[in-house]
Amino acid sequence: MPEKTFSDQQIIDSLNARRGKIISKTGGWFPGKGVFSHGYSMMDDLVGKKSYFQIVILNATGKMASAEFAHWVEVGYSCLSWPDPRIWCNQIGALAGGVRTSAIAATAMGVLATDSRTYGVYPLKEGVQFIQAALVNHQQGLSAEQIVASVPSRGGKPLIVGYIRPIAKGDERIRAMASIAEGYGFPMGPHLALAMAIERVLQEKYDEGMNVNGYVSAVMADHGFSPDEVYQIFTTLVASGVTACYLDTYHQPLDSFLPLRCDDIEYQGTAKRAVPTAE
Repeated sequence: MPEKTFSDQQIIDSLNARRGKIISKTGGWFPGKGVFSHGYSMMDDLVGKKSYFQIVILNATGKMASAEFAHWVEVGYSCLSWPDPRIWCNQIGALAGGVRTSAIAATAMGVLATDSRTYGVYPLKEGVQFIQAALVNHQQGLSAEQIVASVPSRGGKPLIVGYIRPIAKGDERIRAMASIAEGYGFPMGPHLALAMAIERVLQEKYDEGMNVNGYVSAVMADHGFSPDEVYQIFTTLVASGVTACYLDTYHQPLDSFLPLRCDDIEYQGTAKRAVPTAE
């Protein structure tokens, strides 16, 4: 649908109507009445009655999740925020610790680095987009094998977000999250069922499987969340791991994280040449 256009005068009138006002559809603090979020009173309905991750999901989507599902999301945060400085967002935190920035600045920079097409939160959004579109095609008659065959390939293998892991085969994080889901009695939804069927095709033909991105995307889709809502829920996914790597290098010697000598750099530019003499 094309975006609606407005005349210059309509835009000016709209801005004039908002002068000196903050307009929010989410909520806010009303002195003497309370603090509200999406129709819930923070003090009466949420604080001490709902978990922090229920409030995270509410603030990100306007939806109140069950305590069980919110705990499953929390487990996802735990599985996807490792204190390993080799991970690029964590490297930013580690470098920041090495030059003694503040913990908040380091963590915020590390979180910002996950707004990427190849690593972090954005692939979760694309994972939901893929499995939702794949389910529509499946319901229209395409098999899992046909869905796999329809996607682009790289290096002789299908390039599907949420599948294939670059360093290791399998993904121990799926087992951890699936055990929580099974313990809570989450049903096998159509998105996850199709995701597993796609995995079986990849295992048989390419000796590859699903990664945690594919699993989380499918479960989130089965619980009715859109790609944008999933992206919004997991915005600070890596924060804890970044902070951990920041603190690790903060307590080490200054500038000691991954130091380089000049001869560590492979120069591929113009060869050495004499400086021209002045005429």
